[in-house]
Amino acid sequence: MGPSYLGLLRASGPRFARDAFGAPVIFYVGWKLHGLVLGVALASTWSLLAFAWERKHGRPGVAPRIGLGIACVQAAVGLLSQSAVGYLAPPIVANFVYGLAFLVSVAIGRPLAAVFAVESYPIPAEVRDGETFRNAFLWISLVWGLYMLARSVVRLVILLNFSVDIYIAMNVITGAPLTVGLIAWSFWYGLGVIRSQTLGGLGGRAGAHPTPDKDSP
Repeated sequence: MGPSYLGLLRASGPRFARDAFGAPVIFYVGWKLHGLVLGVALASTWSLLAFAWERKHGRPGVAPRIGLGIACVQAAVGLLSQSAVGYLAPPIVANFVYGLAFLVSVAIGRPLAAVFAVESYPIPAEVRDGETFRNAFLWISLVWGLYMLARSVVRLVILLNFSVDIYIAMNVITGAPLTVGLIAWSFWYGLGVIRSQTLGGLGGRAGAHPTPDKDSP
């Protein structure tokens, strides 16, 4: 039986949310309670625990690994600058670079979104190697790359021109629905390709344009 759309959302959606919004919210709480040092300590611990959790459950943990690296840079910049803005800026820069990486992966024909798809579901090698699968995840990578670049610019403008309180609120209130919606679309679209190739619907024909499974919610 192929992967379930809702099953993928339940299994991977919370992990995406954790990696995208967990550390900033934890930092904000600690910063408000007892200053910068506590906020940095709590957020760094959160990132370390997320990485350990992924490793414990046998997943490569690409996103938590990147998140842990960014957390180390954040901690250093935040403590050296003694500024919440200094702490919050590195992830924005990293997210911009991340978006560029998605676009570069599209340009060279090796979609980065496929790496995260393999983390979410053990996709058979014959499906991963198919032209249809690659083309579908090129589109997914393109959308994610453009989204991340645009969002990074907006976040940086808000961080530099408004308060940290407004930045955190904007990041969660607007970012969560947009990110969750994009995740849902990526799963729906990618799952249609995986199912069609696994079940032989497209037969792995080169150049075929995927049609997402009509039975998916």
